[in-house]
Amino acid sequence: MPSLKLRRIDLTTSNAAAQIIKLRDQFRTDAEVVSAASKKKTQAVFGEPLPPGRAVERICSEVRDKGLSAVLNYTELFDGVKLKPDQIRVSAQEMAAAHAAVEPQFLEVIRQVRDNIVLFQSGLLHSDVEMRKPLKHDLQVRYRPLKRVGVYCPGGAAAYPSTLLMTVCPAQVAGVQEVVVCMPPNDRGAYNREMLATCHELGISEVYRFGGAQAIAAMAYGVEGLKPVDMIVGPGNQYVALAKKYVFGQVAIDCLAGPSEIVVLADDSAHPDYVALDLIAQAEHSPGVAILVTWYEPLIDEVHNALQKRLAKLTRADLARDSLERYGALVLAPNKAAAADCVNTLAPEHLHIQTRDPDATLEDIDSAGAVFLGPFTPVAIGDYLAGPSHVLPTGGTARFASGLNANDFRKRTSIIRFTRKGLQEIADDVIYISNKEGLTGHAASVELRANDNGPAARPKPKPDKLASSLPAKK
Repeated sequence: MPSLKLRRIDLTTSNAAAQIIKLRDQFRTDAEVVSAASKKKTQAVFGEPLPPGRAVERICSEVRDKGLSAVLNYTELFDGVKLKPDQIRVSAQEMAAAHAAVEPQFLEVIRQVRDNIVLFQSGLLHSDVEMRKPLKHDLQVRYRPLKRVGVYCPGGAAAYPSTLLMTVCPAQVAGVQEVVVCMPPNDRGAYNREMLATCHELGISEVYRFGGAQAIAAMAYGVEGLKPVDMIVGPGNQYVALAKKYVFGQVAIDCLAGPSEIVVLADDSAHPDYVALDLIAQAEHSPGVAILVTWYEPLIDEVHNALQKRLAKLTRADLARDSLERYGALVLAPNKAAAADCVNTLAPEHLHIQTRDPDATLEDIDSAGAVFLGPFTPVAIGDYLAGPSHVLPTGGTARFASGLNANDFRKRTSIIRFTRKGLQEIADDVIYISNKEGLTGHAASVELRANDNGPAARPKPKPDKLASSLPAKK
């Protein structure tokens, strides 16, 4: 097996900062990093080598304008599957049959994962809040679930029932009544037995055979046979992330969850084989970013050697190797503080801290989608079973974005009620600032109400008079 060619970065060198930024931005939505196969497919579909952003804009605008016919056309062009309108939705019978056919152990595990997610997400839900000042005002914050949510589940390199669980369960905990699932029309998506069985187990009745940017547009704008949704969640490739970005505003989105990332922050206590397998576990998503940051120099060579040894034993070794060489790095920091600064700059989707005192190390970390502490908490635990959703911000967006949780599926509404006395106490300040802004109508609307000599309330009509004014029943 050829030697692994994994880049090394020394943070004491003059161009280290630029190299770290380049690492972070590899899968930003505007980075336009696409495979040779994707470039070839785009050229074939559009007749020109459109960059991902322009291709997504073309797809989404055409779905918005032409509806289902555009979705079916792009499904045939990109997925090689020709569907008729009556074939786009997976039937309840198909899902029930898949559920009956899967292994009992699969359903047992799915149920355990669901229970873990539901338990964790239920503990996160915000309660309505009320702040009352007697006889003056009441202020409330009320939470209500979104009505209809779209879930995108990718089906490129593998089938991901875990992603269904990590997206659908938080929405159900939040009280969302209508959940729509879109998956590519292949044997890793909408024709996959385990995926359909999971949908049935979760009580999902709307599952569609759409993938890629056209699926995102179909859920956002609605097409024949599929009503539009209020929010779209779920990970995907760069085209999916760009499509979510394009339709944002028409619908809400969770975050820009693109190709998988991990940063392992380690010291001399870290086991090289543990670190190597953590890096491989994300690299095998292919593409995937896998980075070690350490201030213990011997660990760099130890992990490099462990990577080569472990890759030789894995079924997806070629895919993982390609990701490691393209997008991975071994980063040497001069000290612990510089290592933490590097991690905060990278703002990774997953951060695994393998140091002697991971809790103390965590205090220096501000930006990461999810953090895994200690040698016995591999990221795979969070991917499948722990409870927090594995839908997390990527491409450095953890600097300002967070992972998906049940509260993301709920709208927050402020409710305000003042009495005349309460209004009178603050009226002068409101009038003053309104006039400062030149909005005299605002000032007048307060001044009139605060004035004791303002118009009296209309008397309530007497019951008999009110009844006589109503039309007689036929």
